[in-house]
Amino acid sequence: MLEVRHLQVLCSIAQEGSLAGAARALHYSQPTITHHLATMEAYLDARLVQRGPRGAMLTELGESLLPHAEAVRERLRHAEREVRGLAEHGRRTLHIGTFPTAGALLLAPAVKRLHQQGVHIALTEGELPLLLRGLRARELQAALVFSQPGDRLDLDEDFELHPLLTDPLLLVMPQGHPCAALDRVPLVDLRDTHWVGAADPHDPCDRVLSWACGQQGFQPVHAMRTDDYAVVQGLVAAGTGVALIPRLALGSPRADLVVRPPAGPDLAREISVAVLRSTSAGSAQELVSALQEQAALVTARWGATG
Repeated sequence: MLEVRHLQVLCSIAQEGSLAGAARALHYSQPTITHHLATMEAYLDARLVQRGPRGAMLTELGESLLPHAEAVRERLRHAEREVRGLAEHGRRTLHIGTFPTAGALLLAPAVKRLHQQGVHIALTEGELPLLLRGLRARELQAALVFSQPGDRLDLDEDFELHPLLTDPLLLVMPQGHPCAALDRVPLVDLRDTHWVGAADPHDPCDRVLSWACGQQGFQPVHAMRTDDYAVVQGLVAAGTGVALIPRLALGSPRADLVVRPPAGPDLAREISVAVLRSTSAGSAQELVSALQEQAALVTARWGATG
């Protein structure tokens, strides 16, 4: 029958583009690579790799086997991490990712609950692209993620996505701004106002802002950019510009700021937790339950404070 090393060889040939490259990557001799490939092809009675003067590429049959081979390798890596975690900490280890604002308000209580259940947490913090890469590489078993209208997370069927809350995007303005007296602010009224945005111009909130302003016939002009929401609020209070901030990141607004929803269609991001299906059922369910309970508390708090 097929062995793990046979599947490793197939994956390495696909990645390296040659038998010699696969040999170097796996620290095998090239005859060993050739032997394992021949064993696979003989067992399946199928040609899996087409060799040529410029290297090697998988045949159609090899391509059909590749995702199964990669899944086996990832499952073994996951098992390895879990066993090593048990050996190191004497309890299961759950590798979780989060973006900063969700980590502070949603994840922290869940971590406490999991610790009480005997689960060790290995935490990775970063922006959404980093978390998605970690999930796809199976380096993370779960992660707090978000999406906005038109966005796709592009996670495969090995993941379950559990919705947590809708996080509205709110306008933050300095006291005394001409629009501060309005209950809801039309974006077109901010046509001539400077904005404080994220360090990355492709930040999801900035993209939503650009889209929404585009519907009103203009594009926002950014005076400053930073990823620190406390700095954003400080810059807005100082009169540098206005900003669009997720409610989750706003915390308790400063007294020298005015917070208003934009007029028109609600702008928001959907926050969820993505969980790898192969994660221990007990740990996964405990994590999802704890996050959903905390998300409900946060949503209720928002309702109480308006």
